[in-house]
This record gives sequence, structure tokens and C-alpha cells, in this order.
Amino acid sequence: MRSFSEENYLKAIYHLGSGGAKITPTAIADVLHNNPASVIDMLKKLTKNKLISYDKKNGAKLTNNGVKAAMEIIRKHRLWEVFLLEKLGYKWDEVHNIAEQLEHVGSGELADRLEKFLGYPDYDPHGDPIPKADGKIAEVFKTMLLEIEAGKQCRVVAVKDTSAEFLHYIQKLGIGIGTRIKVIEKIPFDGSLVIQIGKNAHTTISNKFAENVLVG
Repeated sequence: MRSFSEENYLKAIYHLGSGGAKITPTAIADVLHNNPASVIDMLKKLTKNKLISYDKKNGAKLTNNGVKAAMEIIRKHRLWEVFLLEKLGYKWDEVHNIAEQLEHVGSGELADRLEKFLGYPDYDPHGDPIPKADGKIAEVFKTMLLEIEAGKQCRVVAVKDTSAEFLHYIQKLGIGIGTRIKVIEKIPFDGSLVIQIGKNAHTTISNKFAENVLVG
């Protein structure tokens, strides 16, 4: 049975490796707020358990077993987020931290029952796809609000930043999954956008904000 720490490392390596970049101990240390020496020790342990391959030249990479383990953890995390929001009434910006704890419950059967109870959802409350038990995964949304041309309309499908601070701010603006947004103007000076949220008055958002909202 894997420890909480091992599972957190597997999940971190999975997310860091999604863009195909070399995954260094420093990058892992930054994500997990750990020191590089401790990271090296854990990488050696995960390598011994055949969950990753690691060397200084190529960095860390999940093996097939490692990918499967990481997907199982992510699946549980995202199912718990749906449960907490839809069934227990937690807020959008509260579910992530609680799911971080619940994802380590080891039973695969529990995840299967939870998925069935929730009606087999494809996405979590932030728009991230929920891996299925067989490893299949729904479409990953990639189009940023920042990329939408002035005069075009779109719908919010996901957010990249799942921090409580960002989610609290986006809710304050009245934006959630499914919210309709029209880009009114793109300001060249600083990359900010003037948008219309639903039928509300126009508001200005920063370039950074627009990078973290994914639309379809």
C-alpha cells in the first residue's frame, strides 16, 4: 500500500509531465514545497517500486504502473470534489483541499460506488476530466478566454487555477462552469480584456485572469 507522500509525488509528476517537459527534482520540490534532498530520496524509492524511471539526464518519468496509480488518485480526487459540491453543499473554492485528503482512501471499490452514485460524471466542478476505471478520459479543454477574439461569445468550461483565492474571485464576478461570456474589447497595452458576463454590465479582467479561464 502506498503512503500519502508517495501518492502526492505520483500525482505531481503526472501533472508536471502533461506537457512533455523534463521533470527535475527542483520542479517537484517547488510543487510539493519540499527540499530537493528529500525529493531525491523519494524518487529513488519510487524507482525501486517501478512506479517511475529517473536519472539526472532525463529527469523523472512515470512508468506504465506509475501512470495507472496516478490516474487512480486523480480519479478519486475529482469524484470526491463532485460529491462534496453536489451532495454536501460545499462551495466551489472549498472542495479541492478536502478532496486532497479523501483521495488517499485506498479502496478502488469505494471509488466505483461513488462514481455510480454520482451518475458517472465526466468532469469535476472545475471542468477537469474524471478518469474512468478503465483509464479512459474525456476531452481536456485547452482554449483560454485570452484567445477569444473581440466580439465573440463563449461558455466557461473549466478553470486552470483551482486555488481558493482564484475561485473566490471568479465567483465574486458571477462566473462559474457554464457561464456565458462575450469579449467586448482586447486592450493591447497590458493584454487585459473588457468582457460581458451573461447579461450583466461590462467589466475588465486582467491578462492573467483570462489565461486561467478555459472556454468552449
